[in-house]
Amino acid sequence: MLPEPAPIRELDGRAPGVLGDALLSSTEPVVLRGLTSSWPMVARSRASQGEAGAYLRRFYRGEQVLAFLGAPEMAGRYFYNADLSGFNYAAIKAPLDKVLEELEDHRDDVHPPSVYVGSTMIDHYLPGFRTENDLDLGARQPLVSIWIGNRSRIAAHYDVPDNIAVVAAGRRRFTLFPPEQVSNLYIGPLDFTPAGQAISLVDFAKPDLQRFPRFAQAVASARAAELGPGDAIFIPSMWWHHIEALEPFNVLVNYWWRQSPPHMDSPAATLMLALLTLRELPPAQRRAWQELLRHYVFDSDGSEAVHIPPAARGVLAPLDAESARALRMQLLKRLNR
Repeated sequence: MLPEPAPIRELDGRAPGVLGDALLSSTEPVVLRGLTSSWPMVARSRASQGEAGAYLRRFYRGEQVLAFLGAPEMAGRYFYNADLSGFNYAAIKAPLDKVLEELEDHRDDVHPPSVYVGSTMIDHYLPGFRTENDLDLGARQPLVSIWIGNRSRIAAHYDVPDNIAVVAAGRRRFTLFPPEQVSNLYIGPLDFTPAGQAISLVDFAKPDLQRFPRFAQAVASARAAELGPGDAIFIPSMWWHHIEALEPFNVLVNYWWRQSPPHMDSPAATLMLALLTLRELPPAQRRAWQELLRHYVFDSDGSEAVHIPPAARGVLAPLDAESARALRMQLLKRLNR
C-alpha cells in the first residue's frame, strides 16, 4: 500500500501581508486558508450552485468558450485514449451559459458526463469579475484564468509560471511533487499533450505499480491538501501537481506570473532543442556539453565573462529585449538551414 502524502504547509490567508514577496517568490508550496473568503463569488458558491452560476452569468458577454466533454465512463479523468494517439474527450466551442446549464442538469447524476471549461481568461470572457473578486499581488501583473466543471481528475503536470490557485466553488484536492521527482512520475509524450504540458501517465486513483514501480518513491515525497471555497494554494514554478475536483460544481481561479523578464523565452524550448541537438551525441560529448551548460548557464554568476571586454561579450552579456530578439533571429537562421 502506498503511503499517504505529507500535508502541505498552511498559513492563515486572512493574515495581513500574507501575500508578501517572501511567499510569492518562494520555492515551497503553501496553502492559504480563507484567503478569498470575502469574495462575493465564494459567498454565492457556498449558498448554492444555482447562485454561483447566476453570479458568473452577470459578467458573461456571450463569447463562446472552449469546453471539454467526456462520456460518463471516463469518470472525470481527462487523459489520452488507449494507445496515446488521441484523447478520451472532445473539445468544442460553446456559450458559457450553456455549459453552466449542462452542469446544473447533471448535478444529481451518479455518473454524469464530464464537463470542463479550462484556463479561460477572466478579463476577456468575464469582464468586471475581478472588480469584485481579486488578489493584490503588488507590482506583479498576473494572467488570471478560470476553470469551471464537475468532478475531474487532471494528471500531474508542471507549469513554468508560479501561480496561486483559488478555490472559488466546490472542493479540490491538490497532490504536489518537487521537480526532482520527474523520473518517478512516468511522464508521457512531450510534443503531444492534452493541454500543452506533458503529464504523468500514472492513474493516481489506481496506480499500476508493476508498470510504474518508481511511483511509490514519488508518493513518498508528495505533499497534499484538500481545499474548499475561499482557500488558495501557492504552487511554485516547476512543481508537479495532480488536481482533483470533488464536487458536482467546481470553480478555480488561477493567477500566473513569472520571475523572469518578458524577453525570455520559455525554458521548454531549450528542452526540445536539447533533444534535437544533444541527446543522441556519444556519451563523452554529452558530458562535455553538460559541463559547458553548467559553466555558462546552471552555475552562472557573471564571472564566466569578466575576462572579455564588455563591448565584446555578445550573448554572454546580460540579455535585454533587443539582444534577446537578435539571438532569437540567429537561432531561427540556424534551425532553418
